[in-house]
Amino acid sequence: MATMTDVARCAGVSVATVSHVLNGTRPVLPHTRQAVLDAVEELGYTPNTLARSLVTSRTRSIGLAVSAISNPYFTEILQGVEAAALEYGYSLLIADPHDDPEHERKVVQLLHERRVEGMIVAPSSQPRELLAYLGRHRVPAVFLDRVVEGSGEGGPRFDQVCAENTGPTARLVTHLAGLGHRRIALVAGRPGFSTTAERITGYRHGLAGAGLPFDERLLVHGDSESAGAERATGDLLSLGAPPTALVTGNNAMTIGALRALRAHGLSVPGDIALCCFDDFAWADLFSPRLTAIAQPSRDIGARAVQVLLDRLAAPDRPARTERLSCAFVHRTSCGCPDPQDPPERLAQSQEPLRPRHTQQTHQQTQ
Repeated sequence: MATMTDVARCAGVSVATVSHVLNGTRPVLPHTRQAVLDAVEELGYTPNTLARSLVTSRTRSIGLAVSAISNPYFTEILQGVEAAALEYGYSLLIADPHDDPEHERKVVQLLHERRVEGMIVAPSSQPRELLAYLGRHRVPAVFLDRVVEGSGEGGPRFDQVCAENTGPTARLVTHLAGLGHRRIALVAGRPGFSTTAERITGYRHGLAGAGLPFDERLLVHGDSESAGAERATGDLLSLGAPPTALVTGNNAMTIGALRALRAHGLSVPGDIALCCFDDFAWADLFSPRLTAIAQPSRDIGARAVQVLLDRLAAPDRPARTERLSCAFVHRTSCGCPDPQDPPERLAQSQEPLRPRHTQQTHQQTQ
């Protein structure tokens, strides 16, 4: 196996110069740098990262604590984190906190004991122990997706990277209201998550902007998972005056809501319109195709890495919260015509939406 001394001899430079090129610790003339890189490739030299970490006290590793296994949205974030970490020469240690506060603290401690230089964490709905551990051990950390308000005086103690939630949710509601819906329901996520609170705020803003009253019976919690959303949607459909349109708060809850609608014999959008927060890979394959808010998942992950590296370079700089914009993906589950349809079918689909189960409920009340 080639050593750094072998690389130096092949390139005709000192071992110190090879170290500066590989570690970026000092500027090196371009032709000298290229000679070292050519020698590295020719000899197949691989740096001993373990030995280097013992000397420098740096592991060039990042800890990532997200529920990637149970949530496809976080899987895309993970891909963004991994790509950015690799680009900057960092390895990634991953742990799944399962959105459980006690387990969250344990996996963060485990990552810390592995001497990661910093952490990226999607905090649970009750992150008190997480905040205490990170603060007590002064661990550089970035929170992603979910923000933690008031974690430090004068602003957040930790850097945070997330998507916009309020405005995009309001956009879904106003879109449905523009199609003539007056009873628009929201299947919200787990209480305690900032994403849940912000999307509820957006829902209420959308109703107010459309001149519609807020009806607390049309706001239910699906606890950010499929089974919870299925139960919550069933409760909505059991109301005396059920909703004619539905907004779901994440991709897992969209699946649960669709199961409930199918169990009740309802079609989308013929009987009830549906819009969802979170686009996902197969949303365009559903029939109808799902109108959704697409979050920049991979960009969130990549940006979290950049913000963490900024923190490592300047530990005392003020913490910041960055929000990335989302995109409205207009498809057909909302009841709008499909632009991929032929012209004659587009003309037929311009008829006003008249949800079937709403008409039946109205007749029963006469």
